[in-house]
Amino acid sequence: MVCFCFLVDQRRKVRRSKPAAGSCSRCGGGASVADMMTQTRFCYVPFYSKSWRAVICTFCGAILKSYR
Repeated sequence: MVCFCFLVDQRRKVRRSKPAAGSCSRCGGGASVADMMTQTRFCYVPFYSKSWRAVICTFCGAILKSYR
């Protein structure tokens, strides 16, 4: 009997953010600098986590620039 499990997902979470100068090029909303965390899970078990910093839009949530 063979069983394959291919359920993989990736979640991004904002851990902390503060306002930044500038505006979003897509919607015109304000920008903020955020400490992000990406967690990759395989079959609901987290096996990879990465922290990084990004400039995100406070209105639409688009990532304008990332610092990895």
